[in-house]
Amino acid sequence: MKKASFNLNILDVYIFIFSISIILFCSVNNAIAQKNVTNRTQSWVGYFNQTRISNKFGFWLDVHFRNLDIAHPHQTLVRPAFIFYINDNFRLNAGYAYVYNFAPEGRNSSFQEHRPWQQLWWRTKYPGFVTTQWLRAEQRFVENVVNDQLTGDFTFNHRFRYNLFLQVPLIGKDMKAKTPYFALQNEIFINAGKNIVYNVFDQNRFFVGFGYYFTDHLHIQLGYMNIFQQRPSGNEFYNNDCIRLFAFHTLDFRKKEETH
Repeated sequence: MKKASFNLNILDVYIFIFSISIILFCSVNNAIAQKNVTNRTQSWVGYFNQTRISNKFGFWLDVHFRNLDIAHPHQTLVRPAFIFYINDNFRLNAGYAYVYNFAPEGRNSSFQEHRPWQQLWWRTKYPGFVTTQWLRAEQRFVENVVNDQLTGDFTFNHRFRYNLFLQVPLIGKDMKAKTPYFALQNEIFINAGKNIVYNVFDQNRFFVGFGYYFTDHLHIQLGYMNIFQQRPSGNEFYNNDCIRLFAFHTLDFRKKEETH
């Protein structure tokens, strides 16, 4: 058991270093390149559920409602998946996401995205804090809009994501019921595929905020997120200041003898 824990911690370190290297690389390139940055505000509300039905299998569901400039509907996302539990803190996901993108203000055409996805997810407990990480691959089929008209076809590309999420309890040393916590998160997105020419770097999401565990299985999180996103042209960027409210909910329907 000690050896497995050691290997996982070493993996955490290597992936963290890799993520920071990519962020620094992209930041340097963005600083050098001539770019046009559009500043926007957003608000996100999301619900995440992981339901375990046996020692090995479960279901994932997250649902998001995202507004642009606070009041204008921007995007709705529904993302179910299957979960395979390697152990309590290490799991695999495979699922599908449906994304509905509302027409920007002044335009008429909303468009859809279909997104199969796969994920490696793991959690590590340290003295005084917890990290949650995932590596996610997405296959994106985005409906094309030309001259504010749907064309009836889709553009395809791959996208890869690495997320590091840190939770620090503000009372005691464990994440448990009636515990407030500090949250820090960064997720980087990388595009790939023949349709990706100028925006291999897709976006970076940085979040800082606070949360509260109502029970061992339900907690909420509120804070500020910055989304820095490169557009397909390569020299155009969105800088989004976002208020984010997420709820995280876990359910366990295993029989008592299965949990031992």
